[in-house]
Amino acid sequence: MTPSDDRTQLEHALGLTIDPELLDLALTHRSWAYENGGVATNERLEFLGDSILGQAVTVMLYTTYPELSEGDLAKRRASLVSSVALAEVARAIGLGEHLKLGKGEELTGGREKSSILADTVEALIGAAYLDLGGDAATALVLRLVDPLLADPDRFGAAMDPKTSLQELAAHLGLGMPVYVIEEHGPDHSKVFTATVVLAEEAIATGEGTSKKQAEMGAALEAWTTLQSRR
Repeated sequence: MTPSDDRTQLEHALGLTIDPELLDLALTHRSWAYENGGVATNERLEFLGDSILGQAVTVMLYTTYPELSEGDLAKRRASLVSSVALAEVARAIGLGEHLKLGKGEELTGGREKSSILADTVEALIGAAYLDLGGDAATALVLRLVDPLLADPDRFGAAMDPKTSLQELAAHLGLGMPVYVIEEHGPDHSKVFTATVVLAEEAIATGEGTSKKQAEMGAALEAWTTLQSRR
């Protein structure tokens, strides 16, 4: 699969138009860059976007929830800026089809990998900041996380997906979730894949750069799947 050249739909989902060169850079994964003569990657934009994301979410939570303690605010912020949440946002806007990936990542399902999707969301936020300024980048962050905030059940699941899945599985009489972990890649760049098994059925998978991240992604995906069966 090649990346979609028509980015109108993506820009519509983002609610803004980013300079084409910056947008292209934000969508360029290092695997593509490596296979195409070492061109620039989205990693610097990701670094910038991560900082903007954290600040925007922190200010929004502080002003929106004056009754919450520092600890509760920190938990909510962590859930909204997590790779699990950002990957969910990315899938909702169809980001995967626009990624510029190398052949290896393409063959291993890179367009659906939570870590790649989450990093690209941050890169897009960074690109929006450079092209349109801080206010536009902050507004983009708030638009992206708003669907999670608007759904209390999903927000709760995103905050603690493993506990939410365990509670839902118990309610449905499915027993305790079991996580089967696989790892691949070199030691300096390992990727972990977690599969959630309930009542001897593989319900969902997740991946990440740590076992915890992979389990959280799998748990949220499994929670979503079980919710649809209720």
